[in-house]
Amino acid sequence: MPRIVLKCPYLKGGTKKSAAHLSNLVTYMATRSGVEKLPKERRSLPSTLKQGDLIQQIINEFPEAKKLFEYEDYIESKTVENASEFITMALEQNMDKIGQRENYVDYIANRPRVQRLGTHGLFTGGDDEIVLSRIAEEVSNHLGNIWIPIISLRREDAIRTGFDKAEAWHNMLSYFTPELAEAMKIPIQNFRWYAAFHNESHHPHVHMVCYSTEPNEGFLTKKGIEQMKSGLAKNIFKGELQEIYAQQMERRDQLKRESNEALLKLIGEMKTGHAQNPKIEALFLELSEKLKRSNGKKVYGYLQPSLKTLVDELIDELSKEDVVAKAYALWYEMREEVLHSYMDDLPDRLPLSEQKEFKSIKNMIIAEANQFSVESFEFAEMTVIEDSFNDEIPEPHGYEVGEEFNGFDYEQDEVQSRNVLNENAQDFFVDWTDSYKMARELLVGTEDIPQDFEMAQIKLEQEAETGNVLAIYDLGRIYSLGLGVEKNSDAADGYYVKAFAGFQQVESSKPWKYTEYRIGKMHAAGQGTDQDNVKAAEWFQLSAEKKYKYAQYSLGALYHRGQGVKEDLDKAFELYLKSAKQGFPYADFEVAKMYRDGIGTDKDETKSRQYFQRAFKGFESLDQTSKDDKIQYRLGWMLQNGVGAEQDLIRAKDYYQKSANMGNVFSSFALAKMVLKEETTDPDELKKAIEFLQSVSDSDDVSLKDIKNSAAYLLGKLFLEGKVVAKNIAQAIHYFETSNEYGNPWASYQLGKLYLQGKAMPKNIEKAIQYLTSSAEVGNPFSQYLLGKTYLLGKDVPKDKEQAIKWLNLSAEQGNEYAKFFLDNIDKFGEPSVALVVSRLLKHMSKIFEETRMPYGNSNAMKIDSKLLKKLMEKKAAQGHKGNDTDHEMMI
Repeated sequence: MPRIVLKCPYLKGGTKKSAAHLSNLVTYMATRSGVEKLPKERRSLPSTLKQGDLIQQIINEFPEAKKLFEYEDYIESKTVENASEFITMALEQNMDKIGQRENYVDYIANRPRVQRLGTHGLFTGGDDEIVLSRIAEEVSNHLGNIWIPIISLRREDAIRTGFDKAEAWHNMLSYFTPELAEAMKIPIQNFRWYAAFHNESHHPHVHMVCYSTEPNEGFLTKKGIEQMKSGLAKNIFKGELQEIYAQQMERRDQLKRESNEALLKLIGEMKTGHAQNPKIEALFLELSEKLKRSNGKKVYGYLQPSLKTLVDELIDELSKEDVVAKAYALWYEMREEVLHSYMDDLPDRLPLSEQKEFKSIKNMIIAEANQFSVESFEFAEMTVIEDSFNDEIPEPHGYEVGEEFNGFDYEQDEVQSRNVLNENAQDFFVDWTDSYKMARELLVGTEDIPQDFEMAQIKLEQEAETGNVLAIYDLGRIYSLGLGVEKNSDAADGYYVKAFAGFQQVESSKPWKYTEYRIGKMHAAGQGTDQDNVKAAEWFQLSAEKKYKYAQYSLGALYHRGQGVKEDLDKAFELYLKSAKQGFPYADFEVAKMYRDGIGTDKDETKSRQYFQRAFKGFESLDQTSKDDKIQYRLGWMLQNGVGAEQDLIRAKDYYQKSANMGNVFSSFALAKMVLKEETTDPDELKKAIEFLQSVSDSDDVSLKDIKNSAAYLLGKLFLEGKVVAKNIAQAIHYFETSNEYGNPWASYQLGKLYLQGKAMPKNIEKAIQYLTSSAEVGNPFSQYLLGKTYLLGKDVPKDKEQAIKWLNLSAEQGNEYAKFFLDNIDKFGEPSVALVVSRLLKHMSKIFEETRMPYGNSNAMKIDSKLLKKLMEKKAAQGHKGNDTDHEMMI
């Protein structure tokens, strides 16, 4: 492993201290020029007796010299050359004890083998010319301390890293200047340094002179030296340290894998542990009583010192419990494996009460002690993730009643002119005329043509007057969705009836796969005629037999859901696949889902991924031509969830917005959810999101049942939490009740909990039990848990152990840890028990250990402090660099 030897002696200001008994050594060092010129054949000779005596004298005087690279070389091979190298370096490393500052500056600038940058080898940050005599005089007359660091490398390390040249040291030290100043506690603007590179045979090294222009500033501690050494290693051995740390991280990961299983086992024991410790009980009771007489916040940071001491004592006593002690010891082993990466000597282990990573234990114990009462015991609500209701954006699905897929209906290459002449009725035809194309472009908007509902309606009305059924149908959509007009179901129905008649008349003149498909679709959606899936299936079958891919897809959807035909998943998959092979992305999407879920075919993740990708590309292509809101919704959903494409929330939001502009409620809901989740939300967007949720929730449109349910529940949570909108319990209850009407068990749970707690509204136990029971009966684990707890404690209802066990068992079977805890301690819930509380403390602690069981985080990341970065910018600017000329943060 590469190493750096760093020595940081200093010369005290105001004196010319020297060591008289080592004057002969100084003379030897100052006149050692002949050593560098030793003939090659003499270098490998055994060291002389005189060298041996000098080395022994140096070791006696300066024991730290044994840590030098040169001493390691000398011990390994006691040659004339190695002895000379060690004597020279040892004396230089201790110049603070044997030399004078003026002489020292001159020496490091002019000594043999210094790499000169002009007339001498002295350099500093920037490119200013250095006058050696002036610097020597400045240093000699300085009244403050002067540090003289010496940085030494092995020859092979220096060559490999490029630090066998003065230029490399000059550049690195210039960059490293702020960290040097920080380590020496010298303001960057007052920091001065000079250095010279000595290219010794085995161990090239750099001598430095560092001081502050203010004599009273600066001091260097052991920690500061460690900081300097760490920073130098980081800058010199960048790539190699990255590799070494990667290996260490791999070892840590291995330890993590091996110990994780053991730690989880210990946590499991802790969850069901039973404390039998009288001292813990006594301390807990004492804390509980004192907290009741204490004023102010019952939080550790606000407690009186005596209460803090009591809490700490209680924690340390708890940490003696066998399972806690083992878990903490194992956690510490994992922590120390990380510390080994950047510390030679590990700090002493802290007791649990002093370990910051587990400080939440303190407030947990305080909360337990504060609520404990011998007179009336109530098991506090544990911290759980209660809300698992899936109000996320629904996955796009195939065609069903009330859903319109229109983009693919208007493919120009599929629609060829069909005319019907009828003496007793309007002449109808189906054609993608230039006028109709313009109306469609205005309706959906293009890159060149902005969306304009008003002008689109005018164009469509003009085209409808000529008998174009496509335009008549689109006018029905405009009034049905309220695109630029007030929603008007009567007007919409009028246009749909006319369009249905038009498609039938065109079909009656000559059977055509396109009109057969459109008639089937209007039967399925109940547009212009009664809703009838049986007739829809019949018409789709006629079209599908002509290999019309849209009809194949729609018929497959009916078989998929058993609508109008007997459910047949194999048949559905077969029809979807036929449509997909003709390049229809909707069918690609359904095939992908069926491969993913193993429905109608065997599971195949590879094929599922391929078909999702095909679907995404197909939707993108369709969007370029038809600009359909359903296509845009699907593109938004796929980008939001990373299905068929890389996740891209910005593009997802853009597609949702385009689709929402066309009246797509799924997209509007998705858009509202995204806006509510954003950390920084545009006020106008937030207002629109809330208004949309309210409009959908209050809508009478029965076709929006699922969205109404989700929107109402989401609004209930928003008004209950009071984070996004002002807290309003009445509104929360209104929306929860709306959602509950659609059978949402989570809304029932929320209502039951509100009426049971009676904090934000009058308590109503009868309603609470009614709501909780209805939710519990359909499987909500938290309603089951709350019912079980209520019947077990018997505070608001008559105690009923049988009912309690029933509901707690049902909740526990779904993985509710807190229900399991009640069942494990069922016999303790008679009178208040300190032992029960201690068991709960152990359970709480198990959760905390579980959450912090992997103490790694980004501990391996070496980051530049913001203040240091500012100083770095100032220094680099002073040296003529650009302000943003910085290296990226290095992770090692």
